Amino acid sequence: MAQSQLHQTLNPPQTPTHQQGYEYDLVIVGGGIIGLTLAAALKDSGLSVLLIEAKVESAAVTKGQAYAVHMLSARIYQGIGVWENMLPQIATYRQVHLSDADYPDIVKFQTADIGTEDLGYVAEHQALLYPLQEFVKNCPNVTYLCPAEVIDTCYQQDMVVIDIKVAEEMRRVRSLLVVAADGGRSRTRQAAGIKTFGWKYWQSCIVVFVKPEKPHNNTAYEKFWRSGPFAILPLLGNRCRIVWTAPHEEAKALCALDDEQFLFELQQRYGNQMGKLELLGDRFIFPVQLMQSDHYALHRLALVGDAAHNCHPVGGQGLNLGIRDVAALSQIIQEARSRSQDIGSIQVLKQYERWRRRENIVILGFTDLLDRMFSNNFLPIVIIRRIGLGVLRRTPLVKIFALKLMIGLLGRTPKLARH
Repeated sequence: MAQSQLHQTLNPPQTPTHQQGYEYDLVIVGGGIIGLTLAAALKDSGLSVLLIEAKVESAAVTKGQAYAVHMLSARIYQGIGVWENMLPQIATYRQVHLSDADYPDIVKFQTADIGTEDLGYVAEHQALLYPLQEFVKNCPNVTYLCPAEVIDTCYQQDMVVIDIKVAEEMRRVRSLLVVAADGGRSRTRQAAGIKTFGWKYWQSCIVVFVKPEKPHNNTAYEKFWRSGPFAILPLLGNRCRIVWTAPHEEAKALCALDDEQFLFELQQRYGNQMGKLELLGDRFIFPVQLMQSDHYALHRLALVGDAAHNCHPVGGQGLNLGIRDVAALSQIIQEARSRSQDIGSIQVLKQYERWRRRENIVILGFTDLLDRMFSNNFLPIVIIRRIGLGVLRRTPLVKIFALKLMIGLLGRTPKLARH
């Protein structure tokens, strides 16, 4: 999308806040999917919002990134009012097949398990990004700056002072709250001195698009091989997105193969259920890590999405955790404003931190356990996990619980998703 389409002048909406010495109620740093989702969620909040994005086109667009979009995330986007614009560009999956390598005891999750029409969705990056950009451009309470860069942030008792570079011009704005949505290497988080803990895995992920010979039948697959999880996500046009986890050196060696050799190795893990595969586009590789911030909130600062946490890609949880963060934060600050509370106060923001940090830790732990349990060939663990798969397949209550955990239907439901 062209720069001229995204850049709006820095003229904040005329609201009573100006009489109190600040131009915006909140400033969102980072205009990717998570930052845009927060701005969109605040459309009818009565809050004046400044959204700042440094890049006109992100690396996720150029690499053709794709995501699993869970049921709760879809309901949040429905609550915001943008889902109908996304849906025509998004694939649906109605079954999930979970297996331990080529072990025949496959767990099959189906819509009948939870009584819904779909189990989830798969969206390429731009299928979420572009509708959100269009939606936000039509929000009268949102000023959208792109490209623009935050140079300095000064947190004061009653406001935050933010210096912004727009083209070659420096501008200064004041706000009640800053929300960091600027990714895993968040400069906003680092500048605020918030520490993180976690670890880098011994694995990297290879991502690539393929076109199978036979229909994918709207089925998603999660296959656990000794080297790591192997996911097949169905896309529109009978394409699939592969997320292939392997130890670093093995992943590099696989990426270095020519197309014919790579396809041969890919087919061994993919299986023959869809016939022969055709590679579409380039393959990309990235390292995997788990990260959790010590705090999601300080006085006048909140972290959302990858700025707050990262998890293993198994189960496609990462983006969905960020969408839930946004729904929770927007609810907390709107409720605080309705009670005439200061939305940037630590008392208000701690409510968001307590809600989301606890739930995110559960998912981070769940994805870490899955990866460690299945990414090895230690016989006692192999026996335990295959017994576990048998229990999961044959015990409806356990199966439904696991499915709801994976698609976000456990835990506290934000108001945006209640419709």
